[in-house]
Amino acid sequence: MTATDTGRTTGTFTPRPGAAPLPRMIRAQAALETRMLLRNGEQLLLTVVIPALLLVLFSTVDIVAVPTDTAGGTGKPVDFLTPGVLALAVMSTAFTGQAIATGFERRYGVLKRLGASPLPRWALMTAKTCAVLVTEILQIVLLTAIAFALGWSPGGNPVSVVLLLLLGTAAFSGLGLLMAGTLKAEATLAAANLVFLLLLVGGGVIVPLAKFPDAVQSVLQLLPVSALSDGLRDVLQHGAGVPWADLGILAVWAVLGLGAAAKWFRWE
Repeated sequence: MTATDTGRTTGTFTPRPGAAPLPRMIRAQAALETRMLLRNGEQLLLTVVIPALLLVLFSTVDIVAVPTDTAGGTGKPVDFLTPGVLALAVMSTAFTGQAIATGFERRYGVLKRLGASPLPRWALMTAKTCAVLVTEILQIVLLTAIAFALGWSPGGNPVSVVLLLLLGTAAFSGLGLLMAGTLKAEATLAAANLVFLLLLVGGGVIVPLAKFPDAVQSVLQLLPVSALSDGLRDVLQHGAGVPWADLGILAVWAVLGLGAAAKWFRWE
């Protein structure tokens, strides 16, 4: 029986079924990812509490001798430590936190189900990246406020700082997604935390790279956290221009990490 046979006209159902516009789906997923991250106590400990405690502790207590007499510096430990702690905050969110969360989402089938939804997989990764960036902004605001309270005197060009932070985020995100998409969740949890601790000590964050032997320094300087912390330190502490060498190292890590993650990431 047709609409003509019954004397009725065909109408439009409200609400009309179908997927929401792509930008709205990405915003909704990004908001969900951000809320889930901020509600996770372990993630907050890793991304907020530990960097803040390290900044306060090493700025006020003489535990590790840091160089304070370099050209352009103001002679305060907080001026050396703040750029390194900012780099640590980026690593904790974009690499460690994202790797662990994504690894367990893959294990429990969350990514598999999201991959079957109207949200494209690339849009899901975009939403995760947006959540990382929002979290990093909150971290940077908090750590900057603490550093100013401790007497921090930053300098340099803010554009260089933003470039370093964005490239550092891309580099660590690629490595985190690569680990989460190739290893089992338990292995990702152990490996991500181990890498975090190793880079905390050997990445120039708290302990200056000058403390290591020359042969070791040449290797450590190529690590993404070393490039990010050194680049931020050159700009914020010494007022240097664009740190092209550090930006180049971060760009290489970003291309390699994101490329490898795109090729070998497994959704289930």
